[in-house]
Amino acid sequence: MNQSKDTTLHQRIVSDIEGRIVSGEWPPGHRIPFEVDLSKEYDCSRMTVNKALTQLAKAGLIERRKKSGSFVTQPQAQSAVLEIHDIRAEVQSLNLAYSFAVSRREQRKAKPDDIRRLDVAPGSSVVDLACIHQAGGRPFCLEERLISLSTVPEAADANFSETAPGAWLINQIPWSSAEHRIQAVSAGSDEAAALDIPRNTACLVVERRTWSNVGPVTHVRFTYPGDRHALVARFTPASQ
Repeated sequence: MNQSKDTTLHQRIVSDIEGRIVSGEWPPGHRIPFEVDLSKEYDCSRMTVNKALTQLAKAGLIERRKKSGSFVTQPQAQSAVLEIHDIRAEVQSLNLAYSFAVSRREQRKAKPDDIRRLDVAPGSSVVDLACIHQAGGRPFCLEERLISLSTVPEAADANFSETAPGAWLINQIPWSSAEHRIQAVSAGSDEAAALDIPRNTACLVVERRTWSNVGPVTHVRFTYPGDRHALVARFTPASQ
């Protein structure tokens, strides 16, 4: 086999497998055919197949396990620690279909825990929301959010059926400061049911409070299955 044909086959194998993964034909956890089977399918050497699989592994699309074979990896989204990230953008960066649904919406007077979380005065009114964000038809993230009606009275009439609460708020009112808190937790019964994962699964929780010049805007808690999300921080050396 000449070198140019070998190179073309290598590129074709990479493209074919990547296409099957991105399209969802081969979902996370799917076993990739063994090298010997792929070499027969493409009528090429195992070295060519190995080179293609190595490239896919470096790209994070597959995981190669000694003596077990190669498997499609679980897509992992990344978001910047100090940015107001958009879940839709996270999901779309994985080339997966995005959707969301509001599972709870309640308007009421702030409870003691709401006052602590949202930093509002006693007697304030809030909107309490829960949303399930999905990627490729699977639960991706549980969003639990409080919105201060003193600062954002328009939230009382918003039904959030077409626009997720976070995107709606960004378009509705500018924020001037934010506070992030990040922790690892084990999924309780409510989180496990919402995310369709076993109870006590390791999860990543990102909590955020934002304020505008008028007052507290929102407190939100995002819960991700631990293997589906990563946080990224960029920074420069402190001034000497």
